[in-house]
Amino acid sequence: MNTLYKARLVKILVLTVFILMFFPRIHGQEELGVYEKLDQFVEDGIVFTDENFNQVDIKDAVKMPTIISMVYYECPGICTPLMNGLVDVMNKSDLLLNKDYQVFTISFSHLEKTVLAQNKKKTYANLIKKGEVNQGWRFFTGDSLTIDRFLDNIGYQIKQEGAEYIHPATILVLSPGGKITRYLHGTYFLPFDFKMAVVEAGMEKSGPTINKVLNFCFSYDAEGKKYVFNATKVSGIVILLAALGLLSFLVVTGNQRRKPKLS
Repeated sequence: MNTLYKARLVKILVLTVFILMFFPRIHGQEELGVYEKLDQFVEDGIVFTDENFNQVDIKDAVKMPTIISMVYYECPGICTPLMNGLVDVMNKSDLLLNKDYQVFTISFSHLEKTVLAQNKKKTYANLIKKGEVNQGWRFFTGDSLTIDRFLDNIGYQIKQEGAEYIHPATILVLSPGGKITRYLHGTYFLPFDFKMAVVEAGMEKSGPTINKVLNFCFSYDAEGKKYVFNATKVSGIVILLAALGLLSFLVVTGNQRRKPKLS
């Protein structure tokens, strides 16, 4: 084994160790987020409490195309922009709340109770300009077991850190039969996308998600109230891909040098 080949082998080993150490960090980040479960149905027996203290089986309550917004009511960050974005597109759409669709906002914090849900409903009910809000937009809370079961059912992964949560900004759409037909990511929704999601849900038709990359590459800056480029996450992926590329190159060139030359 010549000196040059030994040097290449050492580099390969070093890069392999680096990748094995670095990849779990990337993988761990990706455990949070939304794992889409299109065409899966909401399970029976998932019971939340609405703003009127009624016990509601979510699947039974789905009577028409239904928008689900997962938030926590005391969120200091992205939940408010998400809710504001939802209100904005509802007001811009020519669809009518409680006629063409309904909205369920569900808190994923088991510490939040019905009084908070009532206050949130009062706030957002005053902002809706089209449709009937009282029955059309319901606000729910639940216990930890119910919340965990529902989050798993819809593919929504979050992480609690103290009194706050790390979570994505996503709404999903259910068909009248309780089937997941669309995920819409972000805090701004185009009226056309919103209407198509509702109309297709009414036809029990699921549709693909287009803007998933935005939520992966960008993080929400709560103080600046805007999305900022997540340099750490993106640079990590770039480094990992570069390391894998270099490792492949070294392996290939090493194999070529070892091949005996034909006379």
